[in-house]
Amino acid sequence: MTDWTRARTDRLWLDVPVEQDAERLLAIHADPASWRHFPSGVVTDPKAGAVMVAASRRRFERDGLAYWSVRDSEDGPVVGRGGCAVPDEALGARGWWNLYYRFDQRVLGRGYATEMGARAIEAAHDVAPERPVLAYLVEHNHASRRTAEKLGLRLVWRGPDRDNPDPAAIRLVYLDRAPDDLLVADLAAQGMSVDGLVGR
Repeated sequence: MTDWTRARTDRLWLDVPVEQDAERLLAIHADPASWRHFPSGVVTDPKAGAVMVAASRRRFERDGLAYWSVRDSEDGPVVGRGGCAVPDEALGARGWWNLYYRFDQRVLGRGYATEMGARAIEAAHDVAPERPVLAYLVEHNHASRRTAEKLGLRLVWRGPDRDNPDPAAIRLVYLDRAPDDLLVADLAAQGMSVDGLVGR
């Protein structure tokens, strides 16, 4: 198995977060423009950057893969956070990889999320190919949907977003494979009814 604590793409440096990344990670996640599709997600805790660093490091140690700090120059500032990680609530019999991407608003439109996401899916398939790769997003976030689709993920679930303060919000789940019974049970445990399954 490859050591995925450091990875490269054509334009990006993907590294396990370090303490010095905390300030930039916080700034990216505290920017309301980064959450225009899910305003209640704006991060306000000043310790959140340090928590992100610690969580990624813990998950890299536990699972062999987690969210990276993303840079677009070798020694440049952090411009995003992303990758595949196993959520703590997904540590059941098999669990799943959650694909995540969030970038500084100043670098949007450059295709970084797709570039990083492709490497993250490759890493997830190397580390634990039995775990499906999922991407959760809200339906009206068209840019995030395009990214998931460019990465070859397909829509497998559509339904109410129970944790969203907007009662009209619709949650989508994209997946790298057809959902099996184990994954259906996992989705149900997260409050996603079988009625929301797409094409099954």
